Amino acid sequence: MIIKEMAVAEKPRERLKNYGKEKLTNEELIAIVLRTGTKNTSSKMLATNILSEFKDIKKLKDANIYNLSSIKGMGLVKSIELIAAIELGKRVYETTPFIQNKYNNVSKIYESFKSLIAHEKQENFYALYFDTKQNLLNYKLLFKGTLNLATVHPREIFKEAFLLSAASFIIIHNHPSGDPIPSEPDIELTNQIETIAKIMGINFLDHIIFGNEKYFSFYEEKKK
Repeated sequence: MIIKEMAVAEKPRERLKNYGKEKLTNEELIAIVLRTGTKNTSSKMLATNILSEFKDIKKLKDANIYNLSSIKGMGLVKSIELIAAIELGKRVYETTPFIQNKYNNVSKIYESFKSLIAHEKQENFYALYFDTKQNLLNYKLLFKGTLNLATVHPREIFKEAFLLSAASFIIIHNHPSGDPIPSEPDIELTNQIETIAKIMGINFLDHIIFGNEKYFSFYEEKKK
């Protein structure tokens, strides 16, 4: 059935208005974003086709223009609109640490930053900078790609630390494989940064590697 032929009360927009967003199906929510379908296919049916193509609603987070526009009836404009809506939703629910928030244990840092990098398809390397009372001054993405000594230069870490007059810092990065166990380059980089931090007089507190629902902390490992 084409949406315009539905009873007004059964149209996705009317259902959202009358019953709330929680009562709508995934198809109905996508249909609202798409707004219109094609001559012979309603936006709701088009939404059903999209979910059928991706199998799992969670996989839509990795959708791109090419695989969406390959679905009959989507086209370039609808694909762009849906990708924009998905990205906006990710940003709305993304956990962003509050500046001046106190981070005094590893699990708190993991919980705050995991939505930012834990499920990324590439390695993301951040440095977190703190004052003398362990309040977060700022955090900065220093590298995105494949982690190695050639691409993550300690110079960038310490330059930001001096600009912020930071007393200490932590580095974090993710493993796209989901396994947080450190690689040889991870260990080598950690040792190098630790050596330089001692020379520079800035406390290097930890290197935390993010996996899927778990992490590895060099600091916690040393305490064992």
